[in-house]
Amino acid sequence: MKILLRDFNAKVGGENIFKLTIGNESLHQDSNDNGVRIVSFAISKSLAVKSTMFPHRNIHKYTWTPSDGKTHNQIDHILIDRRWQSSILEVQSCRGADCDTDHYLVVAKLRERLAVSTQAAQKFDVERINLWKLNELKVWKQ
Repeated sequence: MKILLRDFNAKVGGENIFKLTIGNESLHQDSNDNGVRIVSFAISKSLAVKSTMFPHRNIHKYTWTPSDGKTHNQIDHILIDRRWQSSILEVQSCRGADCDTDHYLVVAKLRERLAVSTQAAQKFDVERINLWKLNELKVWKQ
């Protein structure tokens, strides 16, 4: 599983041609140059931009506010393999975290399901012990 978390300085918009890679819930309408680059990279590596796929209020989407306090941008993103994209359950920014930066903390809830192969399961299969035999006197004397 590959996960990329980073400040990409990329405004990812809601262009229809990128719908397989990005979601419908981006904060921006149009992508900037870095946004097009990150989406092109995600398409070439079969990744999904999960930070644009969850419906939240806008205050939980933006990840950076400059010093003027009026402009809000969603420029920090989480990318994951398309094969594993259902493992990320939620992504949102946490505005209350004090990180001594003008960026907000981006929080993702992740679920991982591990499967055990059948060979490994057979390898550890041990013979069951019949505990009722312990009640027999012959077993205790052995």
